[in-house]
Amino acid sequence: MHPKMKLRRYAGAVYDREELDSMTSAMQDGWWSGGERTELFEHDFAGFLGVKHAISCNSGSSANLLAMSALEMELGAEVITPAATFPTTINPAIVTGLSPVFVDVELDTYNIDPIMLEKAVTGRTGAVMVPHMLGNPCDMDRIRNICSRHGLRLVEDCCDALGSKYKDRPVATFGDMATFSFYPAHHMTTGEGGMVVTDDGELAERLRGYRDWGRLCNCEPCQEVARQKEGYLCPKRLNFKLPDGTPYDRRYAYGYIGFNLKMTELQAAMGLAQLKKLSGFVEARKRNFDTLRRCVENVTHFLLPHTYPSADPCWFAFPLTVKDGAPFYREQATRYLESRGVQTRPMFAGNLLRHPAYQNKGFRVVGKLTNSDKVMKDTFFIGVYPGLATEDMEFIGEAICDIDNGRAGLPGK
Repeated sequence: MHPKMKLRRYAGAVYDREELDSMTSAMQDGWWSGGERTELFEHDFAGFLGVKHAISCNSGSSANLLAMSALEMELGAEVITPAATFPTTINPAIVTGLSPVFVDVELDTYNIDPIMLEKAVTGRTGAVMVPHMLGNPCDMDRIRNICSRHGLRLVEDCCDALGSKYKDRPVATFGDMATFSFYPAHHMTTGEGGMVVTDDGELAERLRGYRDWGRLCNCEPCQEVARQKEGYLCPKRLNFKLPDGTPYDRRYAYGYIGFNLKMTELQAAMGLAQLKKLSGFVEARKRNFDTLRRCVENVTHFLLPHTYPSADPCWFAFPLTVKDGAPFYREQATRYLESRGVQTRPMFAGNLLRHPAYQNKGFRVVGKLTNSDKVMKDTFFIGVYPGLATEDMEFIGEAICDIDNGRAGLPGK
């Protein structure tokens, strides 16, 4: 790319002085671990989604780890997930001793195939982990029906999907728990950071316990203790006994094999400022996606993304798949786009099972992973984040059309 050429990034943080001032204020307060700002961020984030509990943490990957830990399923219990996903959607199940079961995705939505999901259920299945790929909501009617009939826990990985809806309900409100990431590429950012949301009070207390070293005393009133509210003492603290009958401060009693995955006050301060702008970010992403869709609606060599009639996605990015028989390869298309200053990325891991870390592990696979392999070979995505303007999307659309109609001068297969 020419050094003076404008770069149309696939993603990026959008922020201004408000975020910087908010973080500076938090730093000057001198309490940098989770505190009042973190609590307020959790409260406001839960309010945005309309859920009862939001538990912050230090990344979206940690959010998935907390969700899998809080399920507290027996070792070896099965968790069904698509093979075409991001590694940390399923890594937490593996490291917590659960058994992932992989099924294929639908090629045009890039989401888990509900037909194969149902075929994968056995007496050992305990949960389903579904990512809303690139912000495109899964078929939640069919997935919830399957989970309900078989008594399965449902966890939604919404790290790409903040602001997306299904039947006018936010994604994250259909399962037992849902997870979010605030990495700079995502819909809003705290630098790093994540969140788990749930309507289940027992799960919420477990999530805090696993997040906070395994501590038992993590009900909402006990959060007051950490913030040193004047005159407040949790009634549970000094009325607790260990299993052998020894009296002990419950806040320093440990009931979980936990971690330290807390969010900092600086991250929460940035999150509070970003949350005020989130509705605008959602509108911008939708506008950019729609602009690019109009620009490329007549291409013949690319498969365009599909959504369910009930879905209202807030897209993380715009996916394209090179069709079988196209006169060019994906690598030729992406190299051309990159040469024009348009960043591209493959669809995350493609078929996860083809990567070295997942080889020879004995994971159960149900059906063929034909579409996951196609995604790995021929799919890529382009940015629609709020840092791009309408003219950027039109430029990108023109470059894609040049590839499709031969004007890009690609050498061909």
